[in-house]
Amino acid sequence: MSETTVHGARVYRSESAERRIRGWCEDRLSEYPDLRSLPEIPTSLGPTRAFRFDGGRGAPVVVLSGTNFNSALSASPASDMSEERDVVLVDLPGQPGLSCGVRPKGHRARAYGAWFDEVLPTLVDRPAIVLGHSLGAAVALAGTPSALVKGLVLVGPAGLTHAATSPELMRVALPWMVGPRDDKSSRLLNLMSGPDFRHPVHPFAGWMTMVGRECRTSLAPGPLSTEALLAWQGHNVAVVTGEDDTFFPPSRLHAPARRFLDTELCVLPGAGHLAPYEFPEEVRELVTHADGRGDGIAQDEAAAP
Repeated sequence: MSETTVHGARVYRSESAERRIRGWCEDRLSEYPDLRSLPEIPTSLGPTRAFRFDGGRGAPVVVLSGTNFNSALSASPASDMSEERDVVLVDLPGQPGLSCGVRPKGHRARAYGAWFDEVLPTLVDRPAIVLGHSLGAAVALAGTPSALVKGLVLVGPAGLTHAATSPELMRVALPWMVGPRDDKSSRLLNLMSGPDFRHPVHPFAGWMTMVGRECRTSLAPGPLSTEALLAWQGHNVAVVTGEDDTFFPPSRLHAPARRFLDTELCVLPGAGHLAPYEFPEEVRELVTHADGRGDGIAQDEAAAP
């Protein structure tokens, strides 16, 4: 489906804004000579772009980034995993990046789940680990368990509960939304970061300033339906969050992880909401562990006549 036939809110404030965001992403991705751009994928949510690091013999990992993040930002931490496995990065439609710049209309979680079911077979031909961060984790959970999903590693996941809000968050988010500048972006990003990853000018400040100026940002999705979450019970699912995650702290995730997914929460000491960028080695180990565990249900489905 072409971008012009997708119905929903446009991400970019103008065509020139879209060109600037896409140009920035293309320039950033070009810094990785081993990263291959895959053919554009036509989907129900519009054209989807994906990229691949060819790697070792382990199960491939498919990376779904969070709100306002994308393959251009995730390529650096994800590239470390290519020693062990192929790494596939996907830009979510409806987020700033290189996929369709229109957000799904109506029941967004259901639309993203159907999109994930649609796109996964075009990305991998054997069971893969899906690494979802924040919004990307909710997209993975909204999908259907299948033989192509060997396991889920969900970091700071949306979809299990509502994101936490606080007066402090409002004090830094609203000025960034009204008049984005690098100092305001840094304050917002520092609130999202672990204690050792807060900087006077945050490494992602320039990107977030561009997003604030050029895009209509979106909020984290609410909890998915009980039916969607319970479908993953008995599968290989790891739920992970940072000790200092301002949106999905451990206190908000322990209970839903047990109740809906029958799994214990893993807490990363010193990490904030940007854990995949702060502690890539620890996330890599979680992916390796998920690969080693496998998914008995998915394997049984794959072996069924």
